[in-house]
Amino acid sequence: MEGQQPDDLPVPFIVGAGRSGTTLLRLMLDAHPELAIPPETHCLHKLIALRPADPQAFVDIVAGLHTWPDLHFDAAELGERLAGVRPFTLRGAVETFFLTYAQRMGKRRWGDKSPSHVLSMTAIQQLLPQVRFIQLVRDGRDVALSYRDKSFGPGADIAAAARFWRERIEVARQHAARLVPGTYLEIRYEDLVTDTRRMLERIAGFLVLPFDEAMLDYHRNAARRLEELEEIRGGDGRVLVPRDQRRSIHAVTHRPPDPSQIGKWRAVYDAEVLARFNAVAGDLLREFGYDD
Repeated sequence: MEGQQPDDLPVPFIVGAGRSGTTLLRLMLDAHPELAIPPETHCLHKLIALRPADPQAFVDIVAGLHTWPDLHFDAAELGERLAGVRPFTLRGAVETFFLTYAQRMGKRRWGDKSPSHVLSMTAIQQLLPQVRFIQLVRDGRDVALSYRDKSFGPGADIAAAARFWRERIEVARQHAARLVPGTYLEIRYEDLVTDTRRMLERIAGFLVLPFDEAMLDYHRNAARRLEELEEIRGGDGRVLVPRDQRRSIHAVTHRPPDPSQIGKWRAVYDAEVLARFNAVAGDLLREFGYDD
């Protein structure tokens, strides 16, 4: 299709455990003048499993996802764009889907930020060979604390949160062992926040993307970009997560990188709670250099 991203340019897929700074990294990369990354799509699992054979089937699948309202697509317009994929292939349709979003933002390159795509990394790269995965890793105790009062995720139980954190990291590494060498990168959230320029330069190099100062100023447009997030409704039409709540949980991204977000668990968790976390994932904390 006209204006299509060249096949040899890497496509970033940001993955990892939720509440690990993936939205922060998404906004940083999305601030680049060449790259657009939409809100979470969580669409690749279903598309790969169902293999839609024509444009309408593709639209029916993505329009049925809870993430569809966030993308602000017109279903008929998307169907028309997909009709230009000839012969129709799932790869061509997925590329057109994301490129349509990017072009609406005035960008020529696209990416994705859906933490759950960590579960399908191998299949995603088989479909989209140009994909490069960035797993963002945050101290699991801060991840657990961030989930503690949320209506989604592993909940308030510290052992459950530790298992969730560990499983997401380990499944990413299992997939990474089967990926094309050089297409998987781990970045610590703490390094992204405290050494932002160097980390973004490293990520930009990984993506064959010229570093741009705009990535450091992501926070200037963060609130506007997050306005895309809509309420989440259940199958019966009830509002499960209000629009304002979805936007407010990312309020920290409205400011420059904030080191005060690091180690917040220290003021909350006592020794007994920390022992329960360490029993599940203490070795992984140490591997990433997280102090006790």
